[in-house]
Amino acid sequence: MPRLKRGADAPSLVAAHGYGVELQPAPINPDWVIEGDPQARLANHSQSEDEASSTAVWDCTAGAFRWYFGWDETVVIQEGEVHVTAEDGSERILRAGDIAYFKGGTWATWRVETYVRKIAFLRKPFPEPLATLYRLRNAMRGASRSGL
Repeated sequence: MPRLKRGADAPSLVAAHGYGVELQPAPINPDWVIEGDPQARLANHSQSEDEASSTAVWDCTAGAFRWYFGWDETVVIQEGEVHVTAEDGSERILRAGDIAYFKGGTWATWRVETYVRKIAFLRKPFPEPLATLYRLRNAMRGASRSGL
């Protein structure tokens, strides 16, 4: 993953074609595999200066597996499709062009019938005390805007 320089030397733009990145093997934890032999690959595109967010391209062949989202992750499916079952039991088929969000700290089951390719935008969740302060700040901003 490109390490962005800090300060004035940091690039203001990191760009690549989604199909121009070189994917490397990124094996799925064997304990998470439910069915088949899914083969995953990953190419890291960029990482923020504070290392709290990153962008990657990921693909996977047929199989079923559980996946742990350690960070908040928004995905854009570029190719293929995946059947996703969230922790709450909700199910969704994500196809090329679909966008989905997975909350950090959660599990989902992914079933890939043939192939799926996604762009992933990952963001490290704030620690709970800091997240509470942000929610409080946002609530106060909303109250001041509404004249309360």
